[in-house]
Amino acid sequence: MKIESSIVIREVGLRDGLQSIDRSMPTAHKLEWLRSAHAAGVREIEVGSFVPARLLPQLADTVELVGVARSLPGLTTSVLVPNLKGAQAALDSGADAMLLPLSASQAHSLANLRKSPDEVVGEIGRIRAARDAAGSRCLLEVGISTAFGCTIQGPVEPAEVLRLVEAVLDAGADRVGLADTVGYADPLQVTRLFERARALAGERLDCGHFHDTRGLGMANVMAAWQTGVRRFDACLGGIGGCPHAPGASGNVATEDLAYLFASMGVPTGLDLAALLALRAALARWLDGVPLHGSIARAGLPRTLRLAA
Repeated sequence: MKIESSIVIREVGLRDGLQSIDRSMPTAHKLEWLRSAHAAGVREIEVGSFVPARLLPQLADTVELVGVARSLPGLTTSVLVPNLKGAQAALDSGADAMLLPLSASQAHSLANLRKSPDEVVGEIGRIRAARDAAGSRCLLEVGISTAFGCTIQGPVEPAEVLRLVEAVLDAGADRVGLADTVGYADPLQVTRLFERARALAGERLDCGHFHDTRGLGMANVMAAWQTGVRRFDACLGGIGGCPHAPGASGNVATEDLAYLFASMGVPTGLDLAALLALRAALARWLDGVPLHGSIARAGLPRTLRLAA
């Protein structure tokens, strides 16, 4: 099989992973995680979120993490922002990219951001205007969450997801991704929705975000990859979830995702041994917190031949 392009794996554990854990990781450990992930070849890391510290004290040190991340060569530093105020903080911090979540589920949107999906679209327009007025080159990305279903609302119609994809791009988003926030998707559903979304967004459809809640995370990554997606979110140790989406557990594990593509000869630029060593450190830092994933338990096969 001819491999046409490499894969970008964005490590989101420092934000998506830690927000779901009810204790705060010391900043020193976060910085070690950040530097070790970079040393392992990770070139895009979501280091935190500009959400009020009273709501997510686990992420209160995001400014410090952005500052250190910006000093690491070749690293794209991204942050999550919930609104215009958070976006302004991201612009002030010098982050390279900001991700604004937009739920395709009305019920989840109200629980997570206290706004309807269309109100969030309006906020995206204001964020784009503020970004442009500041003369910033910070990328504005929108992640369409609960794109495949919602634990609060239930089914989410594909037509609504596609309407929102078109709306956020019209509002000024630079790129958009689809997220299976609660692990409801199956590979056929992923194939169909990503193909339809690409027909609307073209190359601006840029990311897949999958949870392994029901064991289909890696299969769904594979389905998205086969539609042309070349950038994926993942969490070291398969941690993470959304506080406002009951039952949303476990992102796909960074090390498992790196192994998936390495096994097929698809370049990721990641050092699997270094990732597994970092995962072992994470297990110490989060003593008592279950980690997930398969490759850390099974080990790397002797037959593995890494892409050059």
